Amino acid sequence: MGWSTREVAALAGTTLRAVRHYHEIGLLEVPDRAANGYKSYGTAHLIRLLEIRRLTRLGLSLSAIAKMDREAADVDGTLAAVEADLASRIAQLQRAQQEVAKLRRHPVETDLPHEVALAAQDARLSAKDRSLYAVVTQVAGEQGASHWSEVLRRSAHMPASEEFDALPDDADESTRQRVAEAMAPHVTALLAEHPLPDDALPASAREQSTYARVVIEAMLDLYNSAQLDVIARVWRAAGIV
Repeated sequence: MGWSTREVAALAGTTLRAVRHYHEIGLLEVPDRAANGYKSYGTAHLIRLLEIRRLTRLGLSLSAIAKMDREAADVDGTLAAVEADLASRIAQLQRAQQEVAKLRRHPVETDLPHEVALAAQDARLSAKDRSLYAVVTQVAGEQGASHWSEVLRRSAHMPASEEFDALPDDADESTRQRVAEAMAPHVTALLAEHPLPDDALPASAREQSTYARVVIEAMLDLYNSAQLDVIARVWRAAGIV
């Protein structure tokens, strides 16, 4: 006398739906039906379900389990890939745990990496500037956090920053030039003291191109035409472009 689908699922610690899915994808052999027309599962089915459950708890996907069934000779390769994936996920969880611990010790807004957010507290960033830093630090990656944090600390009292933030879209030529001339020496000195390190940018040329495009798109969305004109003038004065 065998078990019903519901019974074997309960014994294996899984669900009726999961058992049916394993049948559909070929991971579990469909049992014969009893005289009453219902499936009748035996010990071999239970053992297979327990094996599937154990392997999935170890981190194997159902497709990886199926591959192990098909390619018995490559079991070690499959397990090696799973082990590498687990190591990556563990490292990610450890980083998350560290970030949560930092947030509990020093609560800050979570739109920026913790180190950058701490520096931003004293920088008196406008909402637009903060949004740009959020984009930059995201696409550049965590490795540049120390650089951007130091830049933020040093740019806390940039001349004409409040006037730049309030600059209207129709600001006249003389106003734009005056604001740019006030900001340019500070930006030039800041870049000389804290040049962008190589590891603060994505590694490949393709990723760097994506980075530049995303940052430019963000700036076009965040700043009005007069502010963008001032930024371009400051960059020219600082030798960036």
